[in-house]
Amino acid sequence: MFMQNAGSAGKRPADPGDIGRRIALRRRQLGLSLRETAARAGMAETYLEYVESSPAAVDIAALTRLAGTLGTTTQQLLGGGLDLPPGRERANAHPVLAELSTAECWARLAPGGVGRVALSSAEGPVVLPVNYRVLDGALVFRTTATGVLASAVGGKVAFEVDQLDEALCTGWSVLATGTAALLEDQETTEHLEHRGFPSPWAGGDRDVWVRIEPTAVTGRTIRTEQTPPPSGR
Repeated sequence: MFMQNAGSAGKRPADPGDIGRRIALRRRQLGLSLRETAARAGMAETYLEYVESSPAAVDIAALTRLAGTLGTTTQQLLGGGLDLPPGRERANAHPVLAELSTAECWARLAPGGVGRVALSSAEGPVVLPVNYRVLDGALVFRTTATGVLASAVGGKVAFEVDQLDEALCTGWSVLATGTAALLEDQETTEHLEHRGFPSPWAGGDRDVWVRIEPTAVTGRTIRTEQTPPPSGR
């Protein structure tokens, strides 16, 4: 059985299948193999593979070891707080805020994923999430012909993507600004489809392709300063 604190706000019931996917995702984010993770957590590689690929219940002791190995918490692996905004944990004692170089910003943008488009609408400023990819130095996403995002075509927009590590209280953000334009070249859009451009999570018919060619890209990162131990130790 999964042990959860009933008094914790925003927690959802644990789904064993979800837990396996979260473990696998966190392991890949850290660049760890199944063998390395299993060895560090003191468990058999075959068991870890089973946990990641099957809707199996995980013993709380094993889950705790996995959380420690993956630099996260059992609450995160259980999906706790998914209905709440991130960043509610107390900041680290020695946070360091640093600027990212342009190359570092693009390295974080390059894998694609979910970002946010900020634009002006008739009702005022709007920020909407989109599934995006990078193509030839531009950010590409799909939307509906009658949606708010389609109305951004021809105007200046901002695009933001970020990543937070709740367990370590670290993270980064990248902000790109540029003009939104239609991507109408059929050969290019078919190429994107062939490359596995993800279906927008929002679903529906989203056959308008929009590209943002940034004129400026900036970013910041928050990390924890490693303080040296007291002298004499």
